[in-house]
Amino acid sequence: MNIQSIWQKRKSIIVTWLISYCAVLFVPILISLIVYSQSSAALRSEIHRANDSLLKQVGYTIDNQVDLMKRLTMELTWNARLQTLMYSSRSEADAQFDAYQLVKEFQTYQTSYASIDEFYVTWEREHAVLRSGNVRDMKTAFETLHDTGEMNYNDWQTAVENSEHNQFTLLPLTDAGNTQSSIAYITHLPKDLNGRQAGTVVVMADLARFQNAIKSISGFSGGYVLILNRSNEVLLSNLPKKQGEEAVLQQVRSGGKDMPASMKYGDSEIFYLQSSVSDLKYALVIPSSIYWQKAEYVRKLTLVSILISVMGAGVLTWFFMRRNYSPIQQLVQSLTDKNNTEEHTEWNELNFIQRAVSRTRSEKDNIAMQLQMHHNVLRSNMLSRLLKGRLDSPIPYEEAFKTYRMEQISDDYAVILFVIENDESLYEKLPGIDDNERRRFVQFIISNVVEELAGRYKHAGYVAEVDDMMVCLVNLSAEDEVEVDGDYKKDLHEIATEAQRFLKRYDLDLTVAISGRHSTLPGIAAAYSEAVDAMEYKMVLGKKGIITYDEIRTSPSDAVQFGYYYPLQAEQQLINLIKSGDFEQASAFMNDIAERNLRQPMMNLTLAKCFMFNLVGTMVKAINELGDGKGSVLNDNPNWMDRIMACDTIQEMQQELHSLLRDVCVFASTRLESNMTHERAESIRDLSARVAGYIETNYSDSNMNVNTIGEYFDLKGSYLSKLFKTQTGEGLLDYLHKYRIHQAKERMTEHQESVNEVSKAVGYNDAATFIRVFKKYEGITPGKYKEMN
Repeated sequence: MNIQSIWQKRKSIIVTWLISYCAVLFVPILISLIVYSQSSAALRSEIHRANDSLLKQVGYTIDNQVDLMKRLTMELTWNARLQTLMYSSRSEADAQFDAYQLVKEFQTYQTSYASIDEFYVTWEREHAVLRSGNVRDMKTAFETLHDTGEMNYNDWQTAVENSEHNQFTLLPLTDAGNTQSSIAYITHLPKDLNGRQAGTVVVMADLARFQNAIKSISGFSGGYVLILNRSNEVLLSNLPKKQGEEAVLQQVRSGGKDMPASMKYGDSEIFYLQSSVSDLKYALVIPSSIYWQKAEYVRKLTLVSILISVMGAGVLTWFFMRRNYSPIQQLVQSLTDKNNTEEHTEWNELNFIQRAVSRTRSEKDNIAMQLQMHHNVLRSNMLSRLLKGRLDSPIPYEEAFKTYRMEQISDDYAVILFVIENDESLYEKLPGIDDNERRRFVQFIISNVVEELAGRYKHAGYVAEVDDMMVCLVNLSAEDEVEVDGDYKKDLHEIATEAQRFLKRYDLDLTVAISGRHSTLPGIAAAYSEAVDAMEYKMVLGKKGIITYDEIRTSPSDAVQFGYYYPLQAEQQLINLIKSGDFEQASAFMNDIAERNLRQPMMNLTLAKCFMFNLVGTMVKAINELGDGKGSVLNDNPNWMDRIMACDTIQEMQQELHSLLRDVCVFASTRLESNMTHERAESIRDLSARVAGYIETNYSDSNMNVNTIGEYFDLKGSYLSKLFKTQTGEGLLDYLHKYRIHQAKERMTEHQESVNEVSKAVGYNDAATFIRVFKKYEGITPGKYKEMN
């Protein structure tokens, strides 16, 4: 097989296998990379820590030497003789003597600090240098100590006098004719009282003492060490080239105070350490080739192992793909011969095989489904003919039962009838499905549930749809398995109950009718007729129940019911209650009449309908007696008669009648209240007119008040005043006072009478009372009013 032709098929399974193999290979490679990353990080950490330890060791050695230099400087600075010499105003002879004593004392320091090669103190006032054992002028001291040709006198004087305080610097040093470099620690003494420089302490140590410390690093790690002062000037370095030193200095200066402990620069690694006892800085420079030599070895080893793994995996992948693909290719070729309509490019072989198998199974299932559908239709048709008593089948029913796999376990049969009362609830739960699909779904549920329940009670149940109802033909168990004749009734009732309970999960309400027991095939039609008759009685007994034929069956010995109780007196009494607007009593009376008739052992269905229509007629009569039949009740309920006639049960009709009864009673009550309110208003208006006339006629009677007026009209004074105020807007007493004041104003205008005479004329015995009342209503006294008019 040509492997290149396989790769041309982009959707081929070989691509999937290749991806799978790569994924399997990717896991160990990824683990190797993770292990390499972790080991490399650990190795880097160890390398950093080792070099950092070396640098700290060098720093510790140098810091010890620097600490000795600083301690000596401190002792010299605070020496009592030196303080006296520098800051006292003694005579020159005394000063020279003190200087002599001081330099002799310096000899003890020379012994105590053996690692200090040289130290001295400049005496600015005398331009002299105080050394261990002698005092020299500055020029002579320079020639003795520093005149090596690397620095002249002025440079030395500038370095000593003008350098920064506590500064480390490089100074040349001659010792017995030998020239050497030294690190000098320069500290300025405090200025005197006149603000002049007093002197400088210079402590020097040979560079060789420091170089011995850094040789160990150079020999161990192959790196280079730099010692820098506060100004980033190189005090000591073993870098071979000046330009390399300058590059490192530039990197250190750019780092500033926040320079990291290690960093990468060019092809080198720089380690940085600040002295713990001074402002010196130590830098270790290691070439990357030396620094990462072990890490590079680990990296190369890892890459080589991964490369070998990839190459080996590639060879094995090619071998196994070639080996495993051959049988699949042969299977695809065999299927392609029979399905040559398929595209031969961009195949996925397994999908192709799956489609071929699925297509075959689908065709098989479709054939089986069609056969099952025909089987169900034929079985339903056979059951429908059997239930309706059509026994003239071209094929004997015994053979038909065997053909449709319907087992006959006895010659006894019964029928259970199911009616769904609220199938619209299922439609709401299954939107997007047409009515036929929903209907078949409901049939499927009921068929499976009821047939399974029948089998649970050792009966055989077969469900079919007849006249838009679900009918279950129950072949009862054999006589020897039924202990009592009533057991089958209990079983059928339990089947109906459990079916209702199960379908309630889908919010489906069932009304179930159960027939009696009949023998042989011709008795099936009688059982179906009994179930239909029982189902019709749901109008009397209500929906969602279980109705058995035994409940509605009447024997010849039972009294025949020819009518119902609803005399004309009862009807007129109900009409009167409705006209009075008393809904509670009217509703209770209607319920009593219905209870008396409908709660008989079993009222005839036709009589029950007549009774309900009679109640409807009573309602129409009451509405017409309330008005001309065109009142607001009928206008608000134009379709009330249609709603009542559309009811399936007596209970639903009663609910509609009670709803209409409530509306009619409210209308009647409102109308009665309106009539009573109009009559009462006319009566109050007439009474108020008579009261006003009585006051206008007898206002001059000084004994007239609210109570005397009430006694005259046989009413309580306060109640009469309330009625009068309701009609006129003011009470009796206010009306009496206002009328008397009006009459008093006319008398004062037309007659020349005194205030006392006027007050008595209008019914006030006391003039003071008349004046107070007059001022209350007019705002001025009667005298003022009389003067104004």
